[in-house]
Amino acid sequence: MSNKSLGNPFSHKTDLRHGAGCGCETCSSDARTKITAPMTSEAMLERAVESAVVRSVFGHNDISRRSMMGMLGGGAFAAALASVFPLDQAKALILDDLGPPEKPDLKVGFVAITCATPIIMAEPMGFYNRYGLNVEVVKTAGWAVARDMSLSGQYDASHMLTPMPLAMTLGAGSSAVPYIMPAVENINGQAIVLSNEHLDKRDPQQWKGMTFGVPFEYSMHNFLLRYYVAEHGLDPDRDIQIRVVPPPEMVANLRAGNLDGYLSPDPFNQRAVWEGIGFIHMLTKDIWEGHPCCAFAAPRRFAVELPNTYGALLRSIIDATQYASDPDNRKEISEAIAPANYLNQPVPVIEQVLTGTFADGLGNVQRVPDRIDFDPFPWQSMGVWILTQMKRWGYINGDVDYKAIAEQVYLASDARKVMADLGYDAPEVNYKSHTIMGKTFDPDQPEAYVDSFAIKRG
Repeated sequence: MSNKSLGNPFSHKTDLRHGAGCGCETCSSDARTKITAPMTSEAMLERAVESAVVRSVFGHNDISRRSMMGMLGGGAFAAALASVFPLDQAKALILDDLGPPEKPDLKVGFVAITCATPIIMAEPMGFYNRYGLNVEVVKTAGWAVARDMSLSGQYDASHMLTPMPLAMTLGAGSSAVPYIMPAVENINGQAIVLSNEHLDKRDPQQWKGMTFGVPFEYSMHNFLLRYYVAEHGLDPDRDIQIRVVPPPEMVANLRAGNLDGYLSPDPFNQRAVWEGIGFIHMLTKDIWEGHPCCAFAAPRRFAVELPNTYGALLRSIIDATQYASDPDNRKEISEAIAPANYLNQPVPVIEQVLTGTFADGLGNVQRVPDRIDFDPFPWQSMGVWILTQMKRWGYINGDVDYKAIAEQVYLASDARKVMADLGYDAPEVNYKSHTIMGKTFDPDQPEAYVDSFAIKRG
């Protein structure tokens, strides 16, 4: 199914045939060169139903259809059609009754960090099987590999960092391929770790000249570290050095002195404490309470070509994410994801992260139950914030339609529907304000937010 076949059937300007010389909005030269956000899978299915019904009314004669729409008006025709044909009910029926998965055997990539907990645990704990899927979760060395394996089609879907599907859709750092992100995996769950050699450098203004690791350029880790040091007066591109280091290599690089610190996913923050080489300077929840980190993402074509499979996979992951959100289940989950084919970490290290009772490397035992938490809802306002930081630091340039991109990549409507189907509460809105280090972010004013920072590129 292509976007061309999904033109608005109620518009007299749309030629649903898309033949040679077609001048509709979809086929125009401007449209072909303009980067636009893709339709959601749900919107595509709804448009396909509308198109099929309208075409049948006119005997698939597009000239007659366009003539009628021009004379009567698309809105008036849609209202007249609705009076004799239950179009909304037909669309709802298609969306609600997708049937068994077209492709039950899937490969889903993951990077071995606690942020991937729902995607990993859904295999040994039977969540995929519950929805008719046979999923092989495949351990992946780092985010560049995860991106490339997904782009090449070797993974059907993947655990990704929340900025990645936005960047991949826009062609930032890779070829432009439309991606969707219908579920967040975890919120919070990261930390800034410093080497024990820097126990006397708790003030970020003392970090000038130091080297820090982040797991990927298009990561919350990179954007939160940049935000944090900039709020303390340091330019992250000039006053410190930021290196991309795959998460499993963070601890070894800290031990070797290649890094002075890192903002990393767990369990590698806790592992540095466990091995006595580093301490937890700050949890990222203290920078932004409830910030997103990792997510379930896939190429848009996966949802379009395999809607039943997509629906079953999304249900599996949202169900697992909700199970992980219950603190009473965290010890059981820690044991399930500890083995070598998953996280390959000591169970006590994982338990310290998931339960929030942990040694901080400074001689204290902290009790922070929401050190990491799990909430599948992909707030589109979070997507807008990420795009502002990509713009702030020069990863994307020019005019950015923040909300349009966020709405087409972060599929809040898909998540809300599945959450409701499974009996879970879901937000009724897609946007809200967020507070990062005491500063309020208004998703309705993204460009003003970017302009408000003294330290930025451009």
